[in-house]
Amino acid sequence: MAASSVDRLAAVSRRRWLPFAALGAAVVVALALAMYLYDHSRRDVIANGVRIDGVSVGGLNAAAARAKVQRDLGGRLAQPVTVRYGAESWVLNPRAAGVKVDVRNMVEQAVSASREGSILTRTLRGLTGGGVSRQVPLVVSYSHNSTRALAAKVRAAVSRPPRDAIVQASASGLTLVPGQNGRTVSYTQLGASIDRALIGQAPNRTVIAPVHNIKPAVTTSQLAARYPSYIVIDRGSFRLRFYDHLKLAKTYEIAVGMEGLETPAGLHKIEWEQVNPPWYVPKKAWAGALAGTVVPPGPGDPLKARFMSFEGGAGIHGIDPSEYSTIGHDASHGCVRMRIPDVIDLYSHSPVGTPVYII
Repeated sequence: MAASSVDRLAAVSRRRWLPFAALGAAVVVALALAMYLYDHSRRDVIANGVRIDGVSVGGLNAAAARAKVQRDLGGRLAQPVTVRYGAESWVLNPRAAGVKVDVRNMVEQAVSASREGSILTRTLRGLTGGGVSRQVPLVVSYSHNSTRALAAKVRAAVSRPPRDAIVQASASGLTLVPGQNGRTVSYTQLGASIDRALIGQAPNRTVIAPVHNIKPAVTTSQLAARYPSYIVIDRGSFRLRFYDHLKLAKTYEIAVGMEGLETPAGLHKIEWEQVNPPWYVPKKAWAGALAGTVVPPGPGDPLKARFMSFEGGAGIHGIDPSEYSTIGHDASHGCVRMRIPDVIDLYSHSPVGTPVYII
């Protein structure tokens, strides 16, 4: 076949297929335009599967999503937060705490997540009911000062220091008062719990204050070891009771200060001790010419055998047997008088630091 004939056949074939090619191109253009218009119409529609802090917003446009999130999250976060400890409670109002939920920001994130991918994948997803698995976190602001102020208020109301076990002396003897546990509120832990409850990140809006017990440094069982000796002086009955590790060991008869020069009441302790002490005469009117002098041990010294000071110049001492008749009376110038054998015995069991409780 001649070359001209072949060319004529090819041209006829091209003319025959031109309408089909044009139709195909038109279909492609139409599909692309339809895809664009479909995608554009859904530019603010959130894909299925997208949630904002647990609130499902899939299939909603931005305005509807904002309304739903405001209703669901805003209502939930508007409830007050309550801190409890036992029967006590403290309330924090979200408005007072300045809680503000940024709904617009979260919905914009949801829309942005829905627009990820190509126009083809978005169109196929929309037409087939597909979705995007995405959780948009809560965007919220509030006053940290308000939550910390509440935590501090709870800590101040609930915390208390431990109380050590103590010994209480009275005319009837020694009473052991048990110690008491203290308690403290974990300020940091409580503040964090209030934060979570306030922004809805806790199971509910009630926070139980985290309290920890603090044991006392001294327990009842330790008291006896802390008090190997204890003296109780009952001026009314003219008795001195000596306690060995808080158990009554001996009772002695005594004389105490006369009217106007009473033996000082209250809790004291033995400050210093001396064997065969001199008498450091107080500078008092009743001492007369001896005032301010020192009388050495001997016949002129009224302090016999031992002296245990508990209040400056006052103390416990022995007296000459010629004065034993004063025992059982208000007879001294403020000191506690004892018979010589008794004061020697007491001295041997009563070191410096021994408590002296005078009733």
